Amino acid sequence: MLTGEKAMSELRGVMPILPTIFTASGAIDEVGTQRVLEYVIDSGASAVVFPGLASEYDTLTKDERLHMTGEIGRWINGRIPLIVGASANSQVEAEAYARAGAEAGAAAAMILTPREHANDLPGMTRYFVEIYERSGIAVMVQNAPAPMGIGMPLPKVAELAQAVAGIRYVKEEAQPSGQRITQLSELAGESLDAVFGGAGARYVIDEWVRGAKGTMPACEITELHVEMHANFVAGRIRHARDLFEQTLPLLSMQANFRWRLTKAVLQRRGLIECDFVRAAGPSLDRYDIDELNTLLARLADIGLLDLPERA
Repeated sequence: MLTGEKAMSELRGVMPILPTIFTASGAIDEVGTQRVLEYVIDSGASAVVFPGLASEYDTLTKDERLHMTGEIGRWINGRIPLIVGASANSQVEAEAYARAGAEAGAAAAMILTPREHANDLPGMTRYFVEIYERSGIAVMVQNAPAPMGIGMPLPKVAELAQAVAGIRYVKEEAQPSGQRITQLSELAGESLDAVFGGAGARYVIDEWVRGAKGTMPACEITELHVEMHANFVAGRIRHARDLFEQTLPLLSMQANFRWRLTKAVLQRRGLIECDFVRAAGPSLDRYDIDELNTLLARLADIGLLDLPERA
């Protein structure tokens, strides 16, 4: 498996969040989850993240998270880097998830800034130092706004990164993400290897122009995000923008329905049998379903997406 500096240096490009697939009864569908992972790898993703918000991690028990982290590391078997989601309500649990990721071969642990240290930078520093030292893998600070996170001011994020050697990455979730990526990159300097954006790749071209080293979207159109990034890196900016504009209606719909939209697309693409979600959120009504089918058909009609005949 990839470890140490080699793994860290490869955290670039398209790094989708792997969803947790469930059966109709709400149990974890390991076969379906592995099938989606293989699709992500075959699509050319540079790395994969599990569990993130799009994995419905806050609906998983501790045992489920630990078990699935180990299984995903085993399934990947060193083919691409794994970023383990280690955010938790306590430092003890965050350490456990980060160590499980390390044992599974993860290159880094993505961790939300803890609420209990929102106004306590020394406490925040100790929190990340201890997790890094006890897990032995690099840390990616997830700086998300409320209600998910605390929306840590960028000068404080930079100061934290400069104080903790193990913090090598930041996923900046607050908007406007492009401006914040520029500002954080300038403030943090060489103390960070990379800054990434969030928001499901809805602002990804602006983020890349500003120096973001990759993107961490949901996984349902991984091959299109990979092609988009490859064209951008190769200097074919117009083609990258064309792909971005063609996928934006679907990504805008995904902003409303999140994991439900991701699973609806995966099901229509024949990758999963059941689109059950545990997490709360709006369901698609019959008009939404018609719109989703139309958007997918348009992408298929111009040769950007493969769909089974029944879709």
